[in-house]
Amino acid sequence: MSIEWKAGDLPPWGFDLDRALPVHPQFVLSGNIRDLHPVTLPDGRRPKPTLDLLWDVLSNRGCEFLLVYDPADSLRVHARRQLTTGSSVDGIDLDSSEPIVVTRPRVPQLMRALTASQAVRGALVIDYASRLAKHPAHLDPDEHEFFLRCEKISHLARPLWPRGGGASPYNPIIWLVNRPNDLPGWFTLGNESVRHLVAGLPDRGTRRSIIASTEGHYPDSSGLSESRRQELVDQFTLLTEGMSVRNLLAITEIARDPRFGLERIADAIRAFKVGVPDDPWKQPLVRDQIRGGRAELEARVMGQERAVEKTLDILMRSVMGLTGAQAGRSGGRPRGILFFAGPTGVGKTELAKAMTQLLFGDESAYHRFDMSEFSAEHSEARLIGAPPGYVGHDAGGELVNAIRQRPFSVLLFDEIEKAHPRILDKFLQILEDGRLTDGRGETVYFSEAVIVFTSNLGIFVQEPGQPPRPNVKEGDDYEVVSERVTEAIRNHFRFVIQRPELLNRIGDNVVVFDFIQPAVAKKILMKMLRNVVTRVAEEHDLTLALTDHACERLEALCLERLDNGGRGIGNRLETFFINPLARALFQRETLAGTSVTVSGLIENGGSWELVLS
Repeated sequence: MSIEWKAGDLPPWGFDLDRALPVHPQFVLSGNIRDLHPVTLPDGRRPKPTLDLLWDVLSNRGCEFLLVYDPADSLRVHARRQLTTGSSVDGIDLDSSEPIVVTRPRVPQLMRALTASQAVRGALVIDYASRLAKHPAHLDPDEHEFFLRCEKISHLARPLWPRGGGASPYNPIIWLVNRPNDLPGWFTLGNESVRHLVAGLPDRGTRRSIIASTEGHYPDSSGLSESRRQELVDQFTLLTEGMSVRNLLAITEIARDPRFGLERIADAIRAFKVGVPDDPWKQPLVRDQIRGGRAELEARVMGQERAVEKTLDILMRSVMGLTGAQAGRSGGRPRGILFFAGPTGVGKTELAKAMTQLLFGDESAYHRFDMSEFSAEHSEARLIGAPPGYVGHDAGGELVNAIRQRPFSVLLFDEIEKAHPRILDKFLQILEDGRLTDGRGETVYFSEAVIVFTSNLGIFVQEPGQPPRPNVKEGDDYEVVSERVTEAIRNHFRFVIQRPELLNRIGDNVVVFDFIQPAVAKKILMKMLRNVVTRVAEEHDLTLALTDHACERLEALCLERLDNGGRGIGNRLETFFINPLARALFQRETLAGTSVTVSGLIENGGSWELVLS
């Protein structure tokens, strides 16, 4: 007796297959083919592997056996029922329970015998078909002959069975591939005899039904109220968007550990994603560091009090798990997203480093990517890894490797406006869902990372045919700088690169830095001088001092122009002080245990010399 499938009894691709069996002799099934798929049968609903679900559909359409061929284990009878019309096809014993050795050249012959047979009703699955050809677009002669014969068989197939009773008129051939382009394009494209099906990831309803069926399996289930259990099941469902059924069941096994339970399902999901059972963001130490972090950040990034304040607000939101709370879900997006904008040399990169030290107590948890190196479209392979078949495919990408090694980290994308717009599209999924599929097809998760972009957008504007002109300048009020820079950023994403959706994901997390003011510039210079004195003492056991006159002279030289910010001050200090200091110390025979005082600076023929005593 055949089953009348109802909505929800089969995954969508299973319904498509059931409806298409009467009209297509061959199928290509790609996508989520290694997962489990929920199916409802008279004896209940449970997840099944792809081959078992195929058998359920095929046997319901009159098939008496299912053969499976794959390049690794040759041929086997996957399933069968009481045979009524014969016991062999092309000499293959259908009653055999052992693998049957069949060489690849013989597979088209088996296909031909099966599809033309009037004596048997069965189907053949070509599993791991993605491994039949080394390069589908560049077949060797044997591979080309193999697929040519398979194509011809698909065209020669004719209905063999009566259409009555719901039976399929064909003995179908089903190819299982990871991606559609794993087969030669000419074999599938335009071939009306071959139907392409896609096995997708489970939708929200499917995930919830599977999760709900495991409610009683957790150590704390009996102590939870019904409303709380339903709330946690909903949370489990939302946090596993884009995951397979096998992943759901793996998380269920983790959550059965007494350390987790359903109440800590978010931690179980985190442990599955990034391999860390405890959430560092919830540790009291992190909250204490951020609570007292203003002074530390302002000491490292001088003169940017408002940028530091907004950064701390975003970090507090991240620690409290409220990033994206307005969207009604959590856990998927990165912990924090910041867009540092402003003039060059004002501390954008330094604040990212200081923030990393504040959060993780380790500045090495910071990964910097200079986006000027990703201005070409093809350079995305450096970030996420080369696709299969290309050089470096197994090495992975710089970004995905970094996040795998340290899921709790700060990722800095410097000068983001210099990246190719197609590469920026990769950030859409990272910022929205906190995940990315690399070149090997594996998923990496960014849910525990803080994403920081830096940019100089808005400092200069350029009209067509005109040289760049300043949009903001030193002396402008911070409110003016902030408004103009923010508006320029909006215009760049909307009209220049036409990526408003990326701007929407960044949201109101734009942090605008001010120009370096003269009073702050003097503090920066004095800090740099103290660093030089300390370095000389550490390297050479030499006590270095500067007179007030020497300091005033350095101030006049190094602070004459502030358009390049703190970095410009450092560059001028190197020219006027560090270079002549190194030259003078290099010429001295004895340094250790001595003292040197810099009392003045003299320009001599375009170079600078120090007056030492």
